[in-house]
Amino acid sequence: MTLSTREREQFLAEPHIGALSVVERPDRAPLTVPIWYQYTPGGELWVRTGPDSRKARAIRSAGRFSLMVQRTEPTVRYVSVEGPVTRTAPDSHELSWEMAARYLPEDQVAAFVEYDRTRLGEHFVLYMRPEHWVAADLGSF
Repeated sequence: MTLSTREREQFLAEPHIGALSVVERPDRAPLTVPIWYQYTPGGELWVRTGPDSRKARAIRSAGRFSLMVQRTEPTVRYVSVEGPVTRTAPDSHELSWEMAARYLPEDQVAAFVEYDRTRLGEHFVLYMRPEHWVAADLGSF
């Protein structure tokens, strides 16, 4: 049921929709939102977001966040990582394209990137080093 380091890193590298969580206020449960992300085994995980978004403000304040991904078929499997923000960077056309190409069919990437770059406002990139992992495959039930 427990995933090996290689298995959990490979699973996280697949294009799942992440559930990003970050403490926004001490008197509330963490803010949790769906998000596209990118990860290469052994490296940093990164996300793009608006610099003035709730999640960006909360992440800057907390200095860390968590991300959970899951699937239900062919078996129930999940990976959750948590760690510190290691750096931020300006967004770029190349990073926008890389993220879109991870999630969209090839014939839709250019149109989405154009929409993203002209209509969704400024973005920046947050990098996180996975420090704590929780991962399991619950088998096929």
